[in-house]
Amino acid sequence: MLKIHNSLTRKKDVFKPIEPGKVKMYVCGMTVYDLCHLGHARVLVVFDTVVRYLRYSGYDVTYVRNITDIDDKIIARANENAEDFSALTKRFVQAMHEDAAELGVLPPDEEPAATASMPEIINMVQTLIDKGFAYTAKSEDGAGDVYYDVSAFKDYGRLSGKKLEDLRAGERVAVDERKDDPLDFVLWKAAKPGEPSWDSPWGKGRPGWHIECSAMSTCCLGNHFDIHGGGQDLQFPHHENEIAQSEAATGETFVNLWMHNGFVRIDDEKMSKSLGNFFTVREILKLYKGEEIRYFVLASQYRSPLNYADQLLDNARTALSRLYNTLRGLDVPADYDENDPAVEKFKQAMDDDFNTPEALAVLFDLANQVNRLKDEGADDAAMQKAAVLKKLANVLGLLEADPEHYLQSGAGDDSDAEKIEALIAARKQARENKDWAEADRIRDELDALGIVLEDKDGKTVWRRS
Repeated sequence: MLKIHNSLTRKKDVFKPIEPGKVKMYVCGMTVYDLCHLGHARVLVVFDTVVRYLRYSGYDVTYVRNITDIDDKIIARANENAEDFSALTKRFVQAMHEDAAELGVLPPDEEPAATASMPEIINMVQTLIDKGFAYTAKSEDGAGDVYYDVSAFKDYGRLSGKKLEDLRAGERVAVDERKDDPLDFVLWKAAKPGEPSWDSPWGKGRPGWHIECSAMSTCCLGNHFDIHGGGQDLQFPHHENEIAQSEAATGETFVNLWMHNGFVRIDDEKMSKSLGNFFTVREILKLYKGEEIRYFVLASQYRSPLNYADQLLDNARTALSRLYNTLRGLDVPADYDENDPAVEKFKQAMDDDFNTPEALAVLFDLANQVNRLKDEGADDAAMQKAAVLKKLANVLGLLEADPEHYLQSGAGDDSDAEKIEALIAARKQARENKDWAEADRIRDELDALGIVLEDKDGKTVWRRS
């Protein structure tokens, strides 16, 4: 029985899809004005793993992850670069897709972009005006702006636990004559000189960030769907505002279950550009493989803080190498024993709010069993047990590569592979010549390169340490 922590109820709820056997899920994607950072990597990996497990559990999943391709930051960056905003976003969408692929993240079923959703966005804004939940700017200098009236939505603050009176008491924003209330937020921004804009009933302009997701999610999945996810930083105000907009516009419950992954920290400090501890996925990929980053993300439960430290990435590398080394040399069958006790243990872990650290522990228990069977010469039994290991790992997006290739490839440039093979051949020749000193020297040289040699049955295989 799958239980998921619901940010709305603040407890683990038994998951019951709206339509039996089907899951509709929306996750807030990237604002594409820069390269993906480690926080983005966590969102990508976490919700990809959720989708993989739901499908493994037999659900027909429709997964939507949007692209925010118009907002203030995008316009500012495009102006800095003296380029068209669409050229900027196209470049970073491509980079995002490349990073996601390196992390083993499967493409979503739908990937709507804000700029391609203007009719739906404008229609939702008009509906909110017609129903009395939104209004046009109150002063001439804001002509063309449309705001959401938070006081008109009685359940505002339900997701975050914040109350309007408390928010007003803590309000430090200067009075804005264009708004009824300082907490009202923009749905449509009037065009400014030199900025991208679209025609609307209120004049040329562009949407606010929050309305984009409400329009895209309901357009793709309907007014009422199962799961909405994103980073913890989006819970307020973004997701709170989504609920207010969507439910006011449709008159229906927006989402049943809200999931939020925890923050990323760097050496136990919150990651931020101002602290200079900000890492892009591409920077990390120069040192670690995508699967090692994925393992590192999954080694922490998704709601807990994720602390980035080189030692933790090194631990992920060691752990994955151990699992791949277990599969090395085995002809692993495609079919697996669904009744293996490990399968039930794995399901229990994942059914408990996607407890990936416990699920990984099941994989290592299986690896120990496989290695013991190999040592005993029970190769057939080892291969059957390895099939269970590989299948369950694949559910997490792990162990999908060929073991030999994985163990011999490094992060970034693999141009030293030919050099390694040549040194191994020279060592072999030295051993045949009984030149033990030369053989040891070459082994030391390989060791300095981070290469581990294993001599077995007259053959030498190698892997990176």
